[in-house]
Amino acid sequence: MKTEVIKKNNTEVVVVSSEELLITDAQSALDLVMTIKYETGCTNIAINKEAVADDFFVLSTCLAGEILQKFVNYGVRFAIYGDFSKYTSKPLNDFMYESNQGKDIYFQPTVSLAVDKLSEQGGNKNRR
Repeated sequence: MKTEVIKKNNTEVVVVSSEELLITDAQSALDLVMTIKYETGCTNIAINKEAVADDFFVLSTCLAGEILQKFVNYGVRFAIYGDFSKYTSKPLNDFMYESNQGKDIYFQPTVSLAVDKLSEQGGNKNRR
């Protein structure tokens, strides 16, 4: 796992990239967030899609809802970046679209767009 803190618009975002699965269930997601928060003080986190279990993107598993609810409860703003074109489920695509309209959870095609979303002034929660 590689982490990099990027500062943009007076907001710090931790960008995580990993070839290995880091988020496989709610506990692993929470462990990752707490590790990042402890090491960097940041609660704005962008992670590559490959580090997230495929079950996350199958809404019927309820994994996405369980994980994202924990993030919101802990005050974490979160973005997953990568190519989502292989997911053709209308409910998933609707979920990603609606998430992108909010202030806490984003699905973006590139790391730079994920950082942009997490550092926007309108949804800025600079926690460091």
